[in-house]
Amino acid sequence: MKRYLIVWTALLFFAGSAFGLTLKKYGTFHFEKQLENVYVMHGPVVAPDEANEGFMNNPAIIEGEKGLIVIDPGGSYNVGKKVLQEIEKISKKPILAAINTHKHGDHWFANKALLEKYPNLKIYAHENMIREVKGGEAQKWFNILDRLTHNLKGTDQEFAYPNQALKDGDKIEIDGEKFVVFHPVMAHTDTDLMILHENSQTLFLGDNVMKGRMGAFDASSSIFGNIRTLEKLLNQKPYRLYVPGHGLSGSRDGTITPYLHYLQSVAKWAQKAYDDDLEAYEVKPMAVKELDAYKAWDGFSYALGRHLMKAYEEIEMKDAEEE
Repeated sequence: MKRYLIVWTALLFFAGSAFGLTLKKYGTFHFEKQLENVYVMHGPVVAPDEANEGFMNNPAIIEGEKGLIVIDPGGSYNVGKKVLQEIEKISKKPILAAINTHKHGDHWFANKALLEKYPNLKIYAHENMIREVKGGEAQKWFNILDRLTHNLKGTDQEFAYPNQALKDGDKIEIDGEKFVVFHPVMAHTDTDLMILHENSQTLFLGDNVMKGRMGAFDASSSIFGNIRTLEKLLNQKPYRLYVPGHGLSGSRDGTITPYLHYLQSVAKWAQKAYDDDLEAYEVKPMAVKELDAYKAWDGFSYALGRHLMKAYEEIEMKDAEEE
């Protein structure tokens, strides 16, 4: 009987290992090969909650000849440990560097698990992100995610801040893998990096693009800036792969266009409210009707109201500056 239990326990362990990162409610997640040496683990497209344990972004790996580069490892120390297990199923090569796309903790708090295993790890981010997370943004996001997920134990004993500052247009090369970073001055936040992996022609968009869920726009963000950023990308020669911060990766039009269309509609209805001397909430029913295709996106109704108000405020500010 004892031998049977040992064998059964071992089988369960190896089965869990083979199937990937398992979340009770949302299923199992693992890294999937997208291009030659690019892997993405697409998290559930939902807001943080206890069931997803704070994992809902898209961690990515670029495999070089001698090691790995990780982009946005996830939203907590505990998530990071699980992501590390999944990384090691793809390759036993060491992690040489990590890159964070922006200040929101659901993308970078898992740095802690990477640094625990690789104490000298270089972690790159935009200089604004490094300044802001050290200035209180990390604690703010810890409080949010801890309240929603109850899975932040070990994350904040000492935040694993990025330690290598980047700015718009910087180029870095790691293990023969070449990257160029772009910083929209103010889009999803004022700390964003979009990361081009030149070798594979993959563009990591961060939360400047989402697919299947709605994001938040705070005081450091701009809906109109986000629109300009995405319109510019649509006018450029396309890359082979686009990886959003949340939702499935794909072609330029399949990945960028849906979110851009949503933001453009929000901007249009906010402008109508302003021009007709209405409140933002008064045009929401018309916007909902126009955006019927997005009703299944996580958080649609709640987020739409907030996005209309945000766009309305930006229009008011711009009008005041021009007077």
